[in-house]
Amino acid sequence: MKRSLLYGIIAALVLVVIVLAALVLSPDEGGGQSAAPAQAPSAGVADDAAAVIAARGLTPENVTAALKTYTPSGQHDPYLMFSSGGHSGQIHVVGVPSMRLLRTIGVFTPEPWQGYGYGEESHTAMFEAGEPEGADIRWGDTHHPSLSETNGVYDGEWLFVGDKANARVAVIDLRDFETKQIVKNPITMNDHGGTFVTPNTDWVVEGGQYGAPIGDFAPISEYNEHYRGQITFWKFNREIGRIVPEESFAMELPPYWQDLCDSGKLVSDGWIFCNSFNTERATGGVGAVEGAVPFESGVSQNDMDYMHVVNLTRAAEVAATNTNKVNGFNVIPMETAIAEGLLYFLPEPKSPHGVDVAPKGDFMVVSGKLDPHVTVYSFEKMIKAIADKNWTTDEYGVPVLAFDAVMEAQVELGLGPLHTQYDNQGYAYTSLYLDSAVARWTLGPNYPHAEGEEPWTLIDKESVHYNVGHIAAAEGDTAEPAGGFLVALNKWSVDRFANVGPLLPQNFQLIDTSGQGASLQLLYDMPVGFGEPHYAQIMKTERLKSIQIYPEVGWNPHTWSKDPNATLAGEERVVRDGNKVEVFMTAIRSHFTPEHIEINQGDEVTWHITSLEQAVDAVHGFAVPGYNINLSIEPGETATFQLTANQKGVFSYYCTEFCSALHLEMTGYLMIAPE
Repeated sequence: MKRSLLYGIIAALVLVVIVLAALVLSPDEGGGQSAAPAQAPSAGVADDAAAVIAARGLTPENVTAALKTYTPSGQHDPYLMFSSGGHSGQIHVVGVPSMRLLRTIGVFTPEPWQGYGYGEESHTAMFEAGEPEGADIRWGDTHHPSLSETNGVYDGEWLFVGDKANARVAVIDLRDFETKQIVKNPITMNDHGGTFVTPNTDWVVEGGQYGAPIGDFAPISEYNEHYRGQITFWKFNREIGRIVPEESFAMELPPYWQDLCDSGKLVSDGWIFCNSFNTERATGGVGAVEGAVPFESGVSQNDMDYMHVVNLTRAAEVAATNTNKVNGFNVIPMETAIAEGLLYFLPEPKSPHGVDVAPKGDFMVVSGKLDPHVTVYSFEKMIKAIADKNWTTDEYGVPVLAFDAVMEAQVELGLGPLHTQYDNQGYAYTSLYLDSAVARWTLGPNYPHAEGEEPWTLIDKESVHYNVGHIAAAEGDTAEPAGGFLVALNKWSVDRFANVGPLLPQNFQLIDTSGQGASLQLLYDMPVGFGEPHYAQIMKTERLKSIQIYPEVGWNPHTWSKDPNATLAGEERVVRDGNKVEVFMTAIRSHFTPEHIEINQGDEVTWHITSLEQAVDAVHGFAVPGYNINLSIEPGETATFQLTANQKGVFSYYCTEFCSALHLEMTGYLMIAPE
């Protein structure tokens, strides 16, 4: 344990004693005598604390919650939560337990403060590489961030996230918390079940969503014949820190609507599990087709949907020799997947939304939104059912394993169960959307239990506010859950915060899970006013290997190497070749060199700026008015942008990041002479 954290815990315990003493020793309303006064310093703190408690009407539970979350200035949170930003298109980094917003990572949407998407050449190229053909997309709907893993445990190196709106996957480098790659899925327009990594981050899994013709068009009247689902396996190369599309592949699935996925671990390593719904293959049509049944009811008729189970180890072998291509991408046909034993179905309660593999990889937990139970499947029983061919088939010939042969247990929790996380005490936690609660329940006999607790039993429920979707426990979806904290990602906040208009914030609520039995405690509300978060992962801060200064002056963050256009002090210059102009500039507190750039209207300008700074947090910005140029240049970085000088006039470029007492003087003139 870090010394600062230990001191913080000791200080918190001392404060608890002082506050409780203040509550106990204060004079009662009936005029009774208080105990003898304590020594002056303690008495002063106790009196102040008691006065605050009384003035604000706080309870002892409130005070305890405050002490568990308070993180003094200068102390660091032991955990970081990486949350999707929904339709902000970004990822947000939050400290736990302080619940302080530490960073927004620009991913699918330009982000001005970071200069992300406002002219910097590598950002522009990355956006363009991830766009659908002929489209100009500058937003995304981020859903499921996934931290890289080694042996099923977060390693703090990489972060992935999917864009549901446009079927894209992004790669974020946690050395500098910047997006380095965006890839577009070439066979589909939407996804939902991305991203989830395999235990050693060999593959990044992108599940599908709505059935559609793969790489083609067909009328919806031909849904059963020509519409299909899909799942994509992106190959990740750790050495270069990039997804390699040429080594990636997808698998064609029946036209059910695939949902969330999870990777097997330990005993189930090499297998992938995904929910699905709309096994009814409803096609909707309200408002367009007379007598059509709306999707909301049409996709909820069957008592059971199908969990998709994929043998990824075998699928990768088949993909290596597969010759079927769609839009140039390797796609294993559904018939091949069935014939090669790559795909199986497990019946699951209707309208499931989430499958979560237990820490040892031995159980898969599913919640049906319209079933008050969680259903637990045994991986061992599943393998036996496959070996015994204990199955029927669906209309497309996919083996459907017998439910009774693979089901381990069902635990009744409440209304609207959705997602499950785990801790290090043998507990599972499931969000209950309709109950607005988080349920704690016990795992099977192979997991630790408190005295008197039986396996597969509901232990406690903690109310949250309101309509909780995903939950995130400390390292709670890894092979080694940490325990201690859980965050509920609530969709509604209603009366929790000041009225800020009809668009209300969502609400992150921090829950203490450190105790056993019925000891869950709601600690903190954090309003989320930047889009609808969907999923989050919480990692130990100590796992990070991030930098504060780039390795050397002239560093290119995108290539993670010295930039060939790096400019050192004394090398600043402007080079002209016809109407092509190249500017080599340096930045250091508090000036740019050169401070005058003279060009002609119509010139095509390539501009390189190198920060000579080597001090932590000595960041500079660079903006050119009228040209949509705004950069953030961190210590040691070289950034490049391009512009065509189509506007004549005099433009003052300036530093946008307050960097020193002479920040306002950090400026220069771009003079564009008329044609």
